[in-house]
Amino acid sequence: MEAAGRRPAGPQAAWNRVHRANRAHGRRMTTDLCIGVIGAGRIGMLHAQNLARRIPRARVTMVADPRIACARAAAATSAAEAVTDHRAVLDRRDIDAVVICSSTDTHARILREAAGCGKHIFCEKPIDHDLDRIRDALQAVSAAGVRLQVGFNRRFDPDFRALAAAVHSGRFGPPQLVRITSRDPEPPPLEYIKVSGGLFMDMSIHDLDMARYLVQDQVVEVYATGSAYDAAIAAAGDVDTALIVLRFAHGTLCAIDNSRRAVYGYDQRLEVFGAGGCLGVPNRTSTRVEHWDVSGQHRERPLHFFLERYQESYIAEMQEFVDCVRLGREPEVTGMDGLQAVLLAHAASISCAQSRAVRIDTATARLDAA
Repeated sequence: MEAAGRRPAGPQAAWNRVHRANRAHGRRMTTDLCIGVIGAGRIGMLHAQNLARRIPRARVTMVADPRIACARAAAATSAAEAVTDHRAVLDRRDIDAVVICSSTDTHARILREAAGCGKHIFCEKPIDHDLDRIRDALQAVSAAGVRLQVGFNRRFDPDFRALAAAVHSGRFGPPQLVRITSRDPEPPPLEYIKVSGGLFMDMSIHDLDMARYLVQDQVVEVYATGSAYDAAIAAAGDVDTALIVLRFAHGTLCAIDNSRRAVYGYDQRLEVFGAGGCLGVPNRTSTRVEHWDVSGQHRERPLHFFLERYQESYIAEMQEFVDCVRLGREPEVTGMDGLQAVLLAHAASISCAQSRAVRIDTATARLDAA
């Protein structure tokens, strides 16, 4: 039988009620945080390794994945138990929190189940492609009184955080123009693209969240356009190159450009312009050495893969989650941030398909009529 939203009976139910009450009142944990990882693909393996080797006061107790070999590989990093059914994780009374890294179509359902069992939750983006399913999941989290952090790791990149801190200090005045460049070195497999929700939902969503993080204002209008230079991606009904323009309530404009294929590497740059000057973060390279000769000035290409470029941010975001649960405070990246990013991704998709700007109702966090 399906276990969505079930609550354990008997002594376990009483135990969970006590723990929910403690968590709701922000009481600190005095022991290590016991965590279950659900989904042991590439990102699940990364989180399991970081939790086992780099995050103090955290312990991976169980890893679940339908592919038992993947579960065992991730579990081996911390001598955890490997299982195929995520419900075994939720049924473990000694597990305080779960890290959801399964396929996107399972996120909202597992999130609701985990909340119903009194588990704190880290969920990879997006929570779901459907806005109403996200709202239902967030209601379940609120009713259970547990913490929820969404996996927008780029907020925790040290360069981006330093830039954001400078912007938020007010020394440069309110942001007037924001430019975000995010280009992948090559497209993901076509089978993944077909189920990804499209470039705006799968790729641009990180940049949409970054824009909100930097500007700290409501987006009121989205305009997007895109092209498909890859015939297979075009046949799948998606684009591989896009430009998004966001207008914020207090006038800030943000331009986001995306590409699935940058032959020179993983291109990740930020720029914020205001009355007091301009702030920027260039690409990361393996070294900062530059070479001058008769043919010109040369530097190394950007790092090639997102796991290299954002290695520090993945550690920092998981440390944030563990600290928030143990210290009884709300995470920096909330479920509402997850909802807003998906809302903007939908707006970009509609705008691109219909060649028009899409208004955002800031009062209800809903789109205008499609």
